[in-house]
Amino acid sequence: MKILGAVTGLLMAFSVSSHAVDISYPAASIIDWKHKSFSGDTAYSVVYDEQMQRDVIRAKSSQSASGLFFEKKIDLDKTPFLNWSWRVEKFPVVGDEKTKTGDDFAARIYVVTQDGWTFLSTKAISYVWSNQSQTNDVWPNPFTNGSAMMLTVRGSGDSKGWVTEKRNIKEDLQQLFGKEFRYIDAIAIMTDTDNSKSSATSYYSDIRLTQK
Repeated sequence: MKILGAVTGLLMAFSVSSHAVDISYPAASIIDWKHKSFSGDTAYSVVYDEQMQRDVIRAKSSQSASGLFFEKKIDLDKTPFLNWSWRVEKFPVVGDEKTKTGDDFAARIYVVTQDGWTFLSTKAISYVWSNQSQTNDVWPNPFTNGSAMMLTVRGSGDSKGWVTEKRNIKEDLQQLFGKEFRYIDAIAIMTDTDNSKSSATSYYSDIRLTQK
């Protein structure tokens, strides 16, 4: 998926709003995030999950790439941690995930920051559940010139059931881009299979921004 085009599009419309501490986004909130399509539409819906005992987001992609974006200026000094739960039911059939033709993932969550006054200053981290890479593998998105970085949170061989993640966004941004960022301007979920012309199904839940 062409991350640079995605984040550029969303930043053209983002608005600055007040911050809150320890913000939770249930499925009913996530489904109302802005739907941005890049190549067809991934189907996002709210379904009840017996294991989680709550509503979750189901994402079904068939040769498509679209995401749900939450656009808000978030102060990482107040809420540096991104928390979420996810599960993969079906992975896309890809070649090399680190190439343009293989840049499809059953589940990804990414954060976006505007590092300057031009759209070319956009920086993004795409946290992915990979079917090939090992946990904590990092590489530049093949469609960008280092402005978007991929980070494997779940790798090949990891559990395919529900798992809960926690990332320090502020630390990750500093490590991947070599400078400190105080704010991010958007977070998003995306399940995409447009490059591989395959399909994938995944689930997202319990997205939260927290102090600790």
